[in-house]
Amino acid sequence: MNKKRKLYIGFMRGAMIACTALTAALVLFLVGYVFINGIPNISWELLSTKPSYLNDRIGILPDILNTVYVVIATLLIVLPLGVGAAIYLTEYAENKKIVAMIEYAAETLSGIPSIIYGLVGMLLFSNNFGTSLLAGALTLVIMNLPTVMRTTQESLKTVPQSYREGAFGLGAGKWRVIRTVVLPGCVDGVITGCILSVGRILGESAALLFTAGFAHALNGIFTGLTSPGATLTVALYVYAKEEGEFGVAFAIAAILMILTLLINLSAALVGKYFKKRRNA
Repeated sequence: MNKKRKLYIGFMRGAMIACTALTAALVLFLVGYVFINGIPNISWELLSTKPSYLNDRIGILPDILNTVYVVIATLLIVLPLGVGAAIYLTEYAENKKIVAMIEYAAETLSGIPSIIYGLVGMLLFSNNFGTSLLAGALTLVIMNLPTVMRTTQESLKTVPQSYREGAFGLGAGKWRVIRTVVLPGCVDGVITGCILSVGRILGESAALLFTAGFAHALNGIFTGLTSPGATLTVALYVYAKEEGEFGVAFAIAAILMILTLLINLSAALVGKYFKKRRNA
């Protein structure tokens, strides 16, 4: 190996190490900055009460519950749609051109800015159902449908064709093969897509600003879904931009950061668990 090549390899290795270190440093700085400014402002009163402007009390319990309501409502709709569409495209659809067009459309939907989803959701859902968490959840369904569908599709494709052929050889029907052989073999991908969708739902604010509203009312799940409400991300925007309560905003940001880290960790652990179980 000549001297020039050694210098080139050394330079490229150093550049890659520098890029890796810079990326890690940016992530650590962001997480550390949010935690340092946010965790000291987290208190039990903040987490367990609702806002009271008469007593100058700030509480985010309604925002936490609204976030939970939106996550539940979105998943209850998007999972059957996304998994069902993936099963049809992978196992039933025979026209490959139509499948390619649908996959291209799904990838295009993934790249559309969320503010556009919010505008469309406001015109389609808020005008029909009113400004409510339900309108926000339906908008998030459209946003997360490509993620669930594509992750499920890729998981379905990882199931060996020999499994299907063996089940068919034993006399099983198409749906029985899918239900008893294919889906159990790719359940890790379905769960991973679900967890990633939860992460995107938690971090979404632009679409919900148009559709769900800003209310901090404490409601049950059914009343809450049909009423305006602020999720944690919307509440962060309101407290930081409209009310100037940056301590509360950083506290909410720290909570969202912790939830995001837990969701990513859960996705990794679930994927490893089902991978080990499948290989056992």
